[in-house]
Amino acid sequence: MPNYPTTESPNHLIAIIGGTGKEGSAIAARFAKAGLRVIIGSRDATKGENAARELNARWNVTTIEGTSNRDAAARADIVLLAVPYAGMRPILEDLRDVVQGKIVINVASSLDPERKSRAKPPAAGSVTAEVQQFLGESARVVCAFQNIAPEKLEAVDEKIDTDVIVCGDDKDARATVIELIRRIGIEAFDGGALVNAVAVEAMTAILIAINIKYKVRGAGIRITGVPRG
Repeated sequence: MPNYPTTESPNHLIAIIGGTGKEGSAIAARFAKAGLRVIIGSRDATKGENAARELNARWNVTTIEGTSNRDAAARADIVLLAVPYAGMRPILEDLRDVVQGKIVINVASSLDPERKSRAKPPAAGSVTAEVQQFLGESARVVCAFQNIAPEKLEAVDEKIDTDVIVCGDDKDARATVIELIRRIGIEAFDGGALVNAVAVEAMTAILIAINIKYKVRGAGIRITGVPRG
């Protein structure tokens, strides 16, 4: 991993909405192991608390808390949506007022629910754009983590050799999320404006198709031609 000359980063409090699922809990563990503070969110606060307790014990950390989705989002300054697109709307409705002015990270992709090896962008162009439209201009929505297979994220002790592309209309939000991803040992690049999220999300379908065709798990992408540190 390259050493980037950066100033000391603030210790963000990151809410993982839907953090009791496999992908959410894996991302939470990676952030916590990097020394970041995390709140696991769940529809049921007790379930969130139990998940946090289990993750702290499993990974020998003390920086993970658990509560309800709404309480987690209200307390955090960065909110990561680790929820599938199909079940996202009611969660966004619950969180809309408490995420205003905050960075919101969408990890879902616009896939055909009947055949996930095919992209199916929503009317807004991407899931990330739809989240931005629903939450309003005050929320600072970006996409990230779409092109990393869940199996790779779940192997918390293993290095991930897939790059992450971050897109969103707020330049500072993109920079913050890129820095956070680099802190957990994954390379990330600025993919530009929110409109470009459609390409990032569609790439997920391509990677799934590659996994199926070549009988592999966890195909990923690498950005070439850019200096790494």
